[in-house]
Amino acid sequence: MERGDTTDTWLDLPPTPRQTRWALGVAAVALAGFAAVVPIADRPLTQLNAFFPSLDAIVFVSDLVTAVLLYVQFSISRVRALLALAAGYLFTALIVIPHALTFAGAFSPTGLLGANIQTGSWLFVFWHIGFSAGLLAYAVLREEWFAALVSQVWVLPAIGCSAAGMVGLVCALTWLATAGATMLPPIILNDQRHISPIVVYPISLAILISLAALLLLLRRRRSVLELWLMVVALVAILELAFSGLLASIRFSAGFYAGRTFSLLTASIVLIVMLAETTVLYTRLARSNAMLRREQNNKLMNLEAMASSIVHEVRQPLAAMTFSAAAGKRFLDRASPDIAEAKDLFDKIEDAGSRVSEVFENFLSLFRGGKKEHQPVDVNALALEAIQLLRRELDDHNIVAHTMLESELPAIQGNRGQLREVILNLVQNSIEAMATTAKQRIISVVTARHDSHSISISLRDTGPGIDPNKLTSIFDPFVTTKAKGTGLGLSICKMIIEQHGGKLSASSDTQYGGARFEVTLPTEIAEPSAPVAASELRPGRN
Repeated sequence: MERGDTTDTWLDLPPTPRQTRWALGVAAVALAGFAAVVPIADRPLTQLNAFFPSLDAIVFVSDLVTAVLLYVQFSISRVRALLALAAGYLFTALIVIPHALTFAGAFSPTGLLGANIQTGSWLFVFWHIGFSAGLLAYAVLREEWFAALVSQVWVLPAIGCSAAGMVGLVCALTWLATAGATMLPPIILNDQRHISPIVVYPISLAILISLAALLLLLRRRRSVLELWLMVVALVAILELAFSGLLASIRFSAGFYAGRTFSLLTASIVLIVMLAETTVLYTRLARSNAMLRREQNNKLMNLEAMASSIVHEVRQPLAAMTFSAAAGKRFLDRASPDIAEAKDLFDKIEDAGSRVSEVFENFLSLFRGGKKEHQPVDVNALALEAIQLLRRELDDHNIVAHTMLESELPAIQGNRGQLREVILNLVQNSIEAMATTAKQRIISVVTARHDSHSISISLRDTGPGIDPNKLTSIFDPFVTTKAKGTGLGLSICKMIIEQHGGKLSASSDTQYGGARFEVTLPTEIAEPSAPVAASELRPGRN
């Protein structure tokens, strides 16, 4: 059941096809049961006086809970029709109390509260006329000309007055059926088994009221609640037909069938309301879980952004620190080496420019900032990356081989972003080979991939890539390093895809290490849309 808030679910949204099928199914079962009992409605059965107080207890609990839920719905929606319906269910819940206490033969031969043989029957009539009136009041008040909402200030007073009115009405009717019974015509004949024909009139009145409510609801048929109230009205009509039209003998098959139908009348709306409430709370819990997940994702995105920036600027900052320390040594000599110091200062300046470029690239990558593409020589880009990482290559005893195809066409792209891709791939290879005992080699190869694209391949002699990781190696936060963030390759893939290219990984069959290949188109293409930070989400592993 796809629903919004509680008010919309009950008063505004139409029933789903599944709910309609359920309602039709319940109505069909009720009609089938009615048709099955009609031929034997007057068949006498065993007199079970204790059955009726037990039935009344069930009706009391069901209708009281339904009334409370409807009053709560009214306090939220302030729709007057709900107040009338809640009052109808509260009236029923209250009147079954004296009905049970005064039923002849249940607690005493004539019933408690000074009752006589007629009291229970008249309370039954009052019960069903009052409930039918509640249904009709709801149907009428749902019409557009009565659709004004109750002021929020008057919600609690309206509920209080409604409840007090129902208590007073039940007390008055109970007095009428007991102390004032002489003013009412007898329903039970002197043999205490047969029902007087006069009962047809009040029962017919209750049926007509229920039928009017059913027709009004059928004309509207706008909400889940109204769908099920139509079923309730139908079952109430069938119950009343058994109670005063078809069965002329007390404790007959029709007499018991009518009382059984009253259980269905009392339970339908309660069951549906509890089901809808359960769905509502399930959806609320799911929404809260999704909200928490979104909040966690936003925090993770912030962490991802920070980690990505740190990952990218660490190398140029390390180069700046190294160059600054070396420059101080050159200047601290007895005969300062000014030329070497100037060269180091130039490297510091270049590294600072790279740090600034990293920030600009991230703004372009994640926040929608656009940067113009320009012709890029991939051979020069590869050599520049090797040169920038020369010190780390030497520190790790790594030999860098370059096999660069001459006369490659320039590609259109963001030079800074593409350089960061190659730097990342080379840096990953350096870290992967840190523990290998065999000769450490990195090979960078450029070539034509086809007539419309070129490729940049990088191979190393490290431990290679676990076959189980190949499908997820480019997912964010997937890493094989003990202290890795799992962001470098993910960012590289995003950059390459924004350039219309492709980044792939495999285990190299020749060297036994890892092989990464970047393919980039040589045609001038419109840059892809920048990647939103929210796309940097955890991957499969």
